[in-house]
Amino acid sequence: MPIICFFDGIKIMMFYREHFPAHFHVEVGDESALIGIDPIMILEGRLSRPTRSKVFEWAAIHQSELRANWELARGRLPLLRIPPLD
Repeated sequence: MPIICFFDGIKIMMFYREHFPAHFHVEVGDESALIGIDPIMILEGRLSRPTRSKVFEWAAIHQSELRANWELARGRLPLLRIPPLD
């Protein structure tokens, strides 16, 4: 599972050949969640409010890059790193 971004202890990943809807995985400490790309929302799991806010802000900024990586992952192509939240 390639890591596409890491910031503030938050690991953001995408798996190859994943199921729909388009999503990415988040892990931080003992929390984990699947986050939908369009719309940006928690599909599974739980994140604390501060982590959720950071992840949602990051995803909103990089939504087009997340969509592009989703298509790359579906085609089993190398994924692009996405800059962290500043």
